[in-house]
Amino acid sequence: MDITLDKKDSNLASIKVKLNAADYQSKVDEKIKDYSKKAQIKGFRTGKVPKSVIVKMYGKSILIEEINHVVGHAIQDYIKDNALKILGEPLPNQQKIDATDWENQVDFEFEYNVGLVDEFTVALDKKVKVTSYQIEVDDKVVAETMENVRTQFGKMTNPEVSEAGDILFGTFTGEGDFSHDSTVDPSEISSANAKKFVGQKKGDQIKVDLSKLYKDATKQAAQIGKTADEIEGMDMKFTFEVKNVNRKELADIDQELFDKTFGPDVVKSEEEFKAKVIDTVSENSVRETDAWLNKTIQDELIKKTKISLPDEFLKEWLKLSGQGKVTDADIAKEYDLYADQLRWNLISGQVAQDNEIKPEHNDIKEATRKMIEAQFMGSGLGQLGDQMDSFVENYLQGEKGENYMKMAEQVQQEKVLGFVKENIEIKAKKVSLDKFKEIVGA
Repeated sequence: MDITLDKKDSNLASIKVKLNAADYQSKVDEKIKDYSKKAQIKGFRTGKVPKSVIVKMYGKSILIEEINHVVGHAIQDYIKDNALKILGEPLPNQQKIDATDWENQVDFEFEYNVGLVDEFTVALDKKVKVTSYQIEVDDKVVAETMENVRTQFGKMTNPEVSEAGDILFGTFTGEGDFSHDSTVDPSEISSANAKKFVGQKKGDQIKVDLSKLYKDATKQAAQIGKTADEIEGMDMKFTFEVKNVNRKELADIDQELFDKTFGPDVVKSEEEFKAKVIDTVSENSVRETDAWLNKTIQDELIKKTKISLPDEFLKEWLKLSGQGKVTDADIAKEYDLYADQLRWNLISGQVAQDNEIKPEHNDIKEATRKMIEAQFMGSGLGQLGDQMDSFVENYLQGEKGENYMKMAEQVQQEKVLGFVKENIEIKAKKVSLDKFKEIVGA
């Protein structure tokens, strides 16, 4: 067997594999012998099928299978032995495979394209500057949150005349006999257009232009039961006949609301309720700002770390690995996001390698415990107590070890980000919730 690497540029190469009979024939013969023992063929007793019959019936498929096996292992061993940092999986040169004469050839040559990671360094110093936002939980945010909670647990009523904040159910009618039942939430449209839905009652008709009511074509289409493609060039002027007015009455601030929001007897007064709301909003704000900080760090390091990728190779690999489910249009739309995520994975891996950052078993167990605990608390099932250890172990052993690897990767990512934060400059800045939403584009 002869294996060579032909480097086309810094991040693209081909691995060529040359085989002769000595590399595969013994394995083929062994497989044919095994088939002879087990094959059930009419006219022959089991275990007595002549080799010639097996060769005639299965020889080609056995040959292809064993050669693929030999070549696959040879390439993986070559990559490992030569410490090649590859991206994706080796892609076979299909033209060479199609030109192979499996019936008559004894010597074979195959070629696989591989994407390589060019050498790069990650500079972690105070020249890398990011901003860590801290949301100020002011009276406005607390009041809005409390109102949202009261709305969530309030009861639905059907007043005769609509007011600001009401949702209207009705029927859109258009040219011909077109009609479609839908709801209009004035909070989703501009204040100027929302006014026409105030002061309406059952049976009232409102002239609307959906193209002016909603900026998003998908939303326009959804209101009349169509897709964005279907409404292209369509007249978007309709009549909306009110069938019902829906209003969510705010829930009373009482023990029932306290229990529904935070669980039975967790809070017992309006003061405790407000304090708990503030704590919850603060915790959520920290999670949101932490997530944004992590994204900002990743984006900044991706920008500052020069990593060349074999784009065309990766696009081909993505398409083939998608097994017909990934189109050229999908790749064109999503490739930049994929490439940046790949760059971050490479950066994260390099930081971990350079600084010997590894996910310890106890760290993985603790992260899993917190995840399960949050899931149970979020579903209202409470604490697991003494059962927690068994839940953790069962989860980590599930999916044939994939859960363990997933949690290990998560822990390593957290450790890497923690290390990065200690070695770059992070400037804290207090902002309002509205300002933060503006920054993140929410």
